[in-house]
Amino acid sequence: MKPFRFVPALATALATALATSLATALVLTATAASAEMVKYTTQESFEDVIFGLENAILDEGLVIDSISHIGDMLERTRQDVGSDVNLFAEAKSYSFCSASLSREVMEADPMNISFCPYTIFVAVLPDTPDETMIGYRSFPEGAMQKVEALLDGIVKSAIGE
Repeated sequence: MKPFRFVPALATALATALATSLATALVLTATAASAEMVKYTTQESFEDVIFGLENAILDEGLVIDSISHIGDMLERTRQDVGSDVNLFAEAKSYSFCSASLSREVMEADPMNISFCPYTIFVAVLPDTPDETMIGYRSFPEGAMQKVEALLDGIVKSAIGE
């Protein structure tokens, strides 16, 4: 019977180890998720950043495929989903593509299709109304770094950097 006295201690040790591993995994996942985004902040107004972004995209010879009114949608549906949290004062994302660059990166790896179209977001948080964020998701090493360089140039141009 003596070996069975250690079972509760073993179970506790295993549960503690599992909880610690899970917590570590969650922290690493959160860190990895935040590392997958490139974000700039500016004191320029939301409208000025949007104007700059639209011009920067067009200056590259690209066509805006769609504009998603994310902030409006989330605010409009907030009560419908049972939330009282106002996430954004303003938030939009712009989707577009480059035929030549997309062909180049997909010839390097056809699975790069998963990154098309390319998207840049612009947002203002309610608690920092004088600060506008603009950014995009980062891309894996290799051919997609050319797309990331394009997006970074567009974003910096949009905010005058």
